[in-house]
This record gives sequence, structure tokens and C-alpha cells, in this order.
Amino acid sequence: MAAVDVLNSAGEKVSEVQLSDTIFKIPVKTSVLHQVVRSQLVAKREGTAACKSRGMVKGSTKKLFRQKGTGNARAGSIKSPLRKGGGVIFGPTQRSYAIKVPKKVRKLALKMALSAKLEDNAVTVIDDFKLEAIKTKALAGVLNTLNLADILIVSDSEDANLALSSRNIPDVKVIKTEGLNVYDILKFKNLLLVEDAIKNIEGRLS
Repeated sequence: MAAVDVLNSAGEKVSEVQLSDTIFKIPVKTSVLHQVVRSQLVAKREGTAACKSRGMVKGSTKKLFRQKGTGNARAGSIKSPLRKGGGVIFGPTQRSYAIKVPKKVRKLALKMALSAKLEDNAVTVIDDFKLEAIKTKALAGVLNTLNLADILIVSDSEDANLALSSRNIPDVKVIKTEGLNVYDILKFKNLLLVEDAIKNIEGRLS
């Protein structure tokens, strides 16, 4: 098991925590990570773009003018795609872009993402991260003390002060352990774990 230092908000080491090898130290396969990240991104697409085809456009079915003798090209419907207000040829229709990924693969990808961060020495553990009030300056001071930027903070519980204090800091995001996902882990350079969150992560992925 890998031993990681547990720091306080002043950047001082207070203890050590053991990270499970079955979660934080497994071989990383980029193909698995790519599959899961792609499924997350395409799930955000609404797929609501649509237009009316010839059969869906309202209009008279009467022939516009007689077939011969007018000098015009023959026309049988005002709903033709060749006319203004007519249907659209091969236009977009409502669809789902979702890509189904097996639950075991999603769990494996999450372990790989955590392992990749630990391998890159981009995992930091803090003993507690509770702010007394909603104060962006206070949170920024802690992150500067820890010398961290472009960071994903994982907390074990809902902390309104922490979440609201982080909103105005660029490249900082706070999520609960239940919302931990592959895309966010890989998107941010550093991963900051509240010590209590580690047990929840290992319980979720074990």
C-alpha cells in the first residue's frame, strides 16, 4: 500500500494515510479511460436538433399549375424541398448520443484515473477543509500555502462554505465523493482529497 502524507491547512504534515493498491495502484489503459470520458461528454449533448421533412410540412396537396403548356418545370406540391417553406432534405432529427459503458468498465476507469494521478505525484491529502464562512480569500490562501493550482477538491460531505468559496477561483472545482468521475479527475492537474473522503472512495470502488 502506498503511504501518502496528510497535511493540515498550514501545509504541515500531521500523519500518514495508506492508499489501497487495488484502487490507487493498478495498470493504466488509455483506451479504457478514453471510452469512459467519451461516454461522459456525449451524454451532455441534448440531441434535440430537428427540422420538418416534406411529409411533416403543412400545406395544400393541390397541384400548383397544370402539367404542360406553362413553360415552367412540372411541380406537384408546395411542400417540395425545392420551394420556400418546403421540407428539408436529410435534415437532423431528434436522437440520443448516449454511449452505454458497462458498470465494471466505469469502475475500472475510475481506479485507473486515480492511479494515474498518484503515479504523477498529483495527489494531496488534507486532514480537514472546513471554512468558518464563505470566503474566497481564505480558500485561496490555503491553496497557495499547499502550493496547488488547477485542482479538483474531493470532500466526503456537502460543505456549502467550501463549494461557494471556490466558485470565483479559476481552475478549482469541489465535488463530493459520490460525484467523483473520470473526466474531472483527468481534467484537473492536481487532486486534493479530504482524509475522510478516502474511506468513502475505497468503499465505493472496492
